[in-house]
Amino acid sequence: MKETFRALRHRNYRLFYFGHGMSLIGTWMQRTATVWLVYRLTQSPEVLGNVDFSGQIAGVVLIPLAGVFLDRWNRYRVILWTQVLSMVQALALAALVFSGTIAVWHIVVLNMILGMINSFDMPARQAFVAQIVEDKADLPNAIALNSAMFNGARIIGPSVAGLAIAVLGEGLCYLFNGLSYIAILGALLAIKLTRPQTPAPDSENILAGLKEGFVYTYRLLPIRMVLFLLVLVSLVGFPVLPLMPLFAGQVLHGGSETLGWLMAAFGLGALMGTIFLASRKSIAGIEKVITVASIVFAVGLIGFSLSTTLWISLVIALVMGFGMIAQLASTNTIVQTLVDEDKRGRVMSLYVLSFGGIGPIGSLLAGQMAGLIGTATTFIIGGVLVLLGAGIFAWYLTAWRSEAQAVLAQKGVL
Repeated sequence: MKETFRALRHRNYRLFYFGHGMSLIGTWMQRTATVWLVYRLTQSPEVLGNVDFSGQIAGVVLIPLAGVFLDRWNRYRVILWTQVLSMVQALALAALVFSGTIAVWHIVVLNMILGMINSFDMPARQAFVAQIVEDKADLPNAIALNSAMFNGARIIGPSVAGLAIAVLGEGLCYLFNGLSYIAILGALLAIKLTRPQTPAPDSENILAGLKEGFVYTYRLLPIRMVLFLLVLVSLVGFPVLPLMPLFAGQVLHGGSETLGWLMAAFGLGALMGTIFLASRKSIAGIEKVITVASIVFAVGLIGFSLSTTLWISLVIALVMGFGMIAQLASTNTIVQTLVDEDKRGRVMSLYVLSFGGIGPIGSLLAGQMAGLIGTATTFIIGGVLVLLGAGIFAWYLTAWRSEAQAVLAQKGVL
């Protein structure tokens, strides 16, 4: 058990972990409230997909550029500002809902603003973890614990949101999220950095820095392979989350409470996946975890699409959550371990782009396909494609191991 939580011995990481954890509960309450609010207002799978797309599409353009700046700017200050701006966005949504003036276009615009904020916030937080964990041997554990924190909030947030929506409406979720940013802001202000950030040279122009990040990532086979697999899973698998209200309402004939239970089951499975990763003592064999987790998620996605019974859907959602987060967090771990420090911001921005930028495109396509061929058929196709991608990844594992071990040995990790 001590080994599972070893990264918490670092004071700065401990502050960031618990402060961010409280804020993430509010974030998941807001996400759940948003998908349910849009579903309640429109009853449309196309609109659900479009809203998720509008909320994150800014990342496709901004995240790679943000990575260049994050290798030059002070990431600590960037995170401070993104938390303040996210708080303002949540409180604006709360005011619109409580005043009874909320409309879908309000949600679209404010989601686009939050997407732009997150384009800097998400890669900044990913890269910042390496700066506040002084012992690099504890970095894989810190990444796994971050995922555990994220998915613990995924359990608590949607469950509380489902009850809050049923009793007091979506506005309470937005208000709680806005106030929850106080926790992470307090934690950030209490952090005392002892490890300086290694900046990239700023003599080259932005486009040259952007090109360098892309070329470096593409040429490093282990990073390229895991990111390509993550892109595929994000494109055809991750849209199950923004379209979850369709399963809750149209397939399972439930309300916001059913949605909350489904999201919580998904989060519980994800939490189990992160605890499994945190309990691992090293990154040895992590490529097998990525392969198996992708297969588990794909099979779960197909099974979930065919289920019409709540308890079966909850069990399968748990399995999907385990597979998704195990693949996502394992990819994060190996990328963070292999990357050179002066390129960390750019490479982590591409990691975030692989799910945070590609995911909305998948949501848009899945929403359109669900309206044409049905939600179940859409995700059966997605599950089959993920299985195919995992098979291709497994086929090239020998070459992957050879290059990854060479880089890890050079860095002194093995």
